[in-house]
Amino acid sequence: MDFEIVSGDIPSLETECLVVAIEADGALSPAATAADQASNGYLSEILNGGDISGKTAQTLLLHKVPGLTAKRVLLLGVGKEDDRNNRNFRKIIKSAMGVVKSTGISSVTFALDARLTDDADLYRELRHLVEWSGNELYNYDETKSKKADPLKLEQIAIHVSENDSDLAETALLDGTAIVNGTSIARDLGNLPGNICTPTYLAEQALELDDEFDDLTTTIVDEEEMAELGMHCLLSVGNGSEQPSKLIVMEYKGGEEGDKPHVLVGKGITFDTGGISLKPGAGMDEMKYDMCGAASVFGAMTAICEMALPINVVGIVAAAENMPSGHATKPGDIVTTMSGQTVEILNTDAEGRLVLCDALTYAGKFEPASVVDIATLTGACIIALGHHATGILANNDELAAELIQAGEQAEDKGWQLPLWDEFQEQLDSNFADIANIGGRPAGTITAACFLSRFTKEYRWAHLDIAGVAWNSGGKEKGATGRCVPMLTQYLLNQAAEEE
Repeated sequence: MDFEIVSGDIPSLETECLVVAIEADGALSPAATAADQASNGYLSEILNGGDISGKTAQTLLLHKVPGLTAKRVLLLGVGKEDDRNNRNFRKIIKSAMGVVKSTGISSVTFALDARLTDDADLYRELRHLVEWSGNELYNYDETKSKKADPLKLEQIAIHVSENDSDLAETALLDGTAIVNGTSIARDLGNLPGNICTPTYLAEQALELDDEFDDLTTTIVDEEEMAELGMHCLLSVGNGSEQPSKLIVMEYKGGEEGDKPHVLVGKGITFDTGGISLKPGAGMDEMKYDMCGAASVFGAMTAICEMALPINVVGIVAAAENMPSGHATKPGDIVTTMSGQTVEILNTDAEGRLVLCDALTYAGKFEPASVVDIATLTGACIIALGHHATGILANNDELAAELIQAGEQAEDKGWQLPLWDEFQEQLDSNFADIANIGGRPAGTITAACFLSRFTKEYRWAHLDIAGVAWNSGGKEKGATGRCVPMLTQYLLNQAAEEE
């Protein structure tokens, strides 16, 4: 998709569809007013007829409006001023794109110069317009025999004043990078487990290496992991014929010697639960258990496209969790790369087992911060539903930075406590630590487990179990969260360092 910033008089804009805002009670935005004046009150006449009132996300498509070069005009309701926020803004964009996609037009120009949110940040508003319109064009057909019809829409233009064009160009470039990163995360999440294996993820990382000069990929295989002492990570893949992989992507956009920020993704490409077998109903959705890894791929792609002046390392711990005669059993004890021993009481609590060794490995980079991302616990869905990412950290300042980034990116997170009292639930009679702590505070005790391996650096854990995919129905599929939050966090870090 080609995104473009345009300026100039509204009546003379050449586009197949001009989108203008209609405020509550039929009030015209400045762009709509310009179109109305050029058409000798044609829009006013339509509004007086009562076909559209300006309610949030209401639409009315007009053809051949006199006095305008645009072939069509889409009147788009933006609601009352008090109702304008990012949630409703997203609804407005979704509604507009629904009309645009249904018409088969090749170009659309958004001239939404009304105040659309409760935020005065024009960069953020324009970037969200790019992100959310781009996300509405996402379509998965990789594994279908009949591919989707080619998209007729080729260009999305955003009309701004000439004074704002430089800021708008920045917002467009950043928004496009985030759209691309989110789409990659969704593609990886939506692929089935027989295609998206640990080896497949490794191949995708090597392709990113080829695509971007500042990115270098290293694949650590099972033999090398064994030499490093990563027996906890290796234990998860014992029952599978698919070899586990530790994927390391190093982006060097900053100064040599600058400490990198590290993203660590859980990459369980399919999770049966192992010997602690999951129920059969809905198990197909366990292909999404690598969405943490997918978000790392997405964020790394976005920052490479943005050419951020910062050093970042993306680490993916990839394995397939299967039952077999070789599979790890409940009660088995394994030694981690850190030297700590773990009693595996439940093989379905495998995400923390691959992450703990990856987090120890992350320490070799002497990181400025480490953020791990994982579809780790169903308990997080009970706690926060499907709206917010769970955030737990050994550093409250880092947690606050991620929460702020989530608010800026409209990809929200919420902090949960990580108190020492919860650590006692992980006590084991036979090893240094158990891999589960019982039903109470399941999300927190999972993070407590990970915290045992992150004491040397600033660390935060993002539990995306509730936000990484939509279950059932037409909306079923990967969401690409939390690529926007991670990318915004790295944008903020780059701005601070610069």
